[in-house]
Amino acid sequence: MLHTDDKFPDVLGLDEAGREVRVSDYAGRTLVVYFYPKDSTSGCTAEACSFRDHYAALREQGVEVVGVSVDSAASHQRFIDKQQLPFHLVADVDKQLVQAAGVWGEKKLYGRTYMGTLRTTFVIGPDGSIRRVFLPKEIKTKTHAEQVMAALQAAEQD
Repeated sequence: MLHTDDKFPDVLGLDEAGREVRVSDYAGRTLVVYFYPKDSTSGCTAEACSFRDHYAALREQGVEVVGVSVDSAASHQRFIDKQQLPFHLVADVDKQLVQAAGVWGEKKLYGRTYMGTLRTTFVIGPDGSIRRVFLPKEIKTKTHAEQVMAALQAAEQD
């Protein structure tokens, strides 16, 4: 997995409209890249809506948000439309980014083991290096944007 101070891969992939998204597109700003398992599931919807509901406040702090899952661009577009998400979602259907970031791994649900995206968030500084990593056990989907904002405010005070 990528760690604090590592450079995040520049190419994130293609968004819901088929446009390439790069970290360098957000140079000079803080970028939150959050990885989530699946469009339109309860936890993933709660997390996306948390970012949606706090998007204006994040932007005021100079922060941009990009979500990433292995769902298709069409699935992402439906999710964006239904939840009125104001940010881009990267369709990592070939799993290149989830693997490069180290967030593709073994999961367990109801006694079944399978491979999937580990809910993880990277806060990337204006220089493209990772400033903070939120691991799966830390993330509270309903209030995750608030967690990110609190971490950003704490980092400013250091």
